[in-house]
Amino acid sequence: MQRRIYLLIFSLFLTARLFGQNTNDAVIFHIHSSHTSFPDSGRLHGHTSDSVFYTTADHYRDSTVLIIAPKNLNSKKKIDMIFWFHGWRNNVDSTASYYQLTRQFIASKRNAVLVLPEAARNSPDSYGGKLEKPGVFKALVSDVLDSLKVRHLIGKSCISGKILLGGHSGGGRVIGKIVANGGMEINEVMLFDAMYSETETFMSWMQANQAHRLIDMYTDVGYGPDAESRRMAGLLQQQQVPFLQAEESALTGQQLQSNRLIIIHSKSQHNDIICNPDNFELYLVNSPFLTAW
Repeated sequence: MQRRIYLLIFSLFLTARLFGQNTNDAVIFHIHSSHTSFPDSGRLHGHTSDSVFYTTADHYRDSTVLIIAPKNLNSKKKIDMIFWFHGWRNNVDSTASYYQLTRQFIASKRNAVLVLPEAARNSPDSYGGKLEKPGVFKALVSDVLDSLKVRHLIGKSCISGKILLGGHSGGGRVIGKIVANGGMEINEVMLFDAMYSETETFMSWMQANQAHRLIDMYTDVGYGPDAESRRMAGLLQQQQVPFLQAEESALTGQQLQSNRLIIIHSKSQHNDIICNPDNFELYLVNSPFLTAW
């Protein structure tokens, strides 16, 4: 009995450390969905990167979805959702821990749910699998809603509200594909050194609806997003589309609130821009689409 109690306490301790936040503040759970990235036909035989082979069994079969809901969640008729897509050599749990996403999300006190669908697990691969295909993201949203209803975290008739997509590094590709093919209205996109491709997709999405909002943050050490972000800025200038260019060190909450297209240069390292400082929390607090508890 004492051993069981010890193991339970130790497990709770590890969970608190893993997500960087007292679990009393949130309901944290995992589900499995057939509408995540994998398994997918594009990786049935694994993937080779830099002469290293990544097997399907170890890297492309995980259909986990990590869901974080604040204890103070007020669902009413609609629930806003923030989806986060991780980059290379990560998984949903390591991402929530290392980048302190749970802590920042709860600290933002936003009345929403944070969702991390698994992508290529612990693999250097940006391919988004099934989530790149038409309508799959919409089905994933439905699965998340069902899981929240089963746990009585939202009402039985509750539907999705505003949808925000955020991601780091290689997660930018699947975000672009969802914007184009997801089958749902995407209100806001937050890219953390993730503009490697899909530039024209994001620009078309911005121009399609004056209410859409894009934050693109890049560093000098992301090996691609710096050049692509500058190229996008040049295209926007040519098309006379208004946008804000800012340095991370001088960025204010007021600027975030009053601009819908923001390109931010950071002098930080590639893996620091999410939580050192807490930019994820900053962007959530100043999003026009999210409300407080």
